[in-house]
Amino acid sequence: MIPITSNLLIDESQIQLHFIRSSGPGGQNVNKVSSAVQLRFDAENCPELSKAVRQRLRRLSGRRMTDEGIIIIEASRFRTQGRNRQDALHRLVELIRAAAEPTKPRVKSRPTWTSIQRRLEGKQQRGKVKRLRKVPAYID
Repeated sequence: MIPITSNLLIDESQIQLHFIRSSGPGGQNVNKVSSAVQLRFDAENCPELSKAVRQRLRRLSGRRMTDEGIIIIEASRFRTQGRNRQDALHRLVELIRAAAEPTKPRVKSRPTWTSIQRRLEGKQQRGKVKRLRKVPAYID
């Protein structure tokens, strides 16, 4: 079990790791060794995640989540397979941890007195410009 928060644990069997060839540093070794890691996590079918966490996770993950709800994280920052595996798991945990925190509701604030005055002065200035553009009426 991988701990995410104090009350959220994810089973390791939910995570699939595939090792692929990396395009990063490593010289000729990069053509022989599969050191990059592609992590797949089916967030849509994970029983440990609530519906609200799934929705926030979909919003936070962006392009990393497929239409089927599978999160794909590729890690090739390091030259060793072990460190790339740790990096991918760490990034997944941080993503789920961020989604597990409920967003604070926005508190609507009142405009300040100065901003109201500034807005009204701008409207008066605009009206004055429009009045000056009018053709004056002839008085007989």
